[in-house]
Amino acid sequence: MTRSVFLFLTAFLACGVEMVEALTIVLAVGVTRGWRSALIGAGAATLALAALIGALGPAISSVPIDTLRLIVGGLLLVFGLQWLRKAILRAGGYKPLHDEAAAFEKERAEAGDAGPAGASTLDWYSFTVAFKGVFLEGLEVAFIVITFGAAQHNGVATAAAAAAAAFVIVLGAGVVVRAPLSRVPENTLKFAVGLLLTTFGTFWSGEGAGVSWPGEDGALLGILGLLVIISISAVRLLRHERGLPRLSPARSGEA
Repeated sequence: MTRSVFLFLTAFLACGVEMVEALTIVLAVGVTRGWRSALIGAGAATLALAALIGALGPAISSVPIDTLRLIVGGLLLVFGLQWLRKAILRAGGYKPLHDEAAAFEKERAEAGDAGPAGASTLDWYSFTVAFKGVFLEGLEVAFIVITFGAAQHNGVATAAAAAAAAFVIVLGAGVVVRAPLSRVPENTLKFAVGLLLTTFGTFWSGEGAGVSWPGEDGALLGILGLLVIISISAVRLLRHERGLPRLSPARSGEA
């Protein structure tokens, strides 16, 4: 039960973050140059990702579960540590905080400078930018769904349900506001996702290597707690070195 809840939460947050970034790109191009080509590009990328997941999913199902957990755990560990490292550097003042509104304006300016969009033909600039943005961000979503499904029984269903829920919420919010979801505390979400992916990576790597975790799935909470302590300590050390004040609860959304 604990593992399934953690898996759903991790997949939901990770997929949600990637979808917000993809939505920002599509919105910027659509608002600036028209929606037809941007939506066609986003749709084509979605179909390509679905084909990729359909092709890779069955291919890895024949690998022994312990081997899969070792491989997937290692991949998640590398992937999660990258997210966590960037989040710690942002919170510690060594890396700029990600600003979705600024990213939207940057994409919008580049789209405006790319020349006029055709009225009756496909605007290849809009199509390419939307396709690239959705496909590249979607690759990380596909990675999460495939790896989680490979490492745990019924994991595909759980991860896919989390991704679908994130898609509906992010898309619905985007349709309503037609602007970047700049109020979403994305830096905090990335910190949380980094912690959760690293937790699963550590847990599954250990299982694949034959480690018998005390408390079985309950060990996930222990690993996560240890990672939180280490990460917060690292942030405080970095902020102290930069001469910055400690993050207060009121400012935690910036981390």
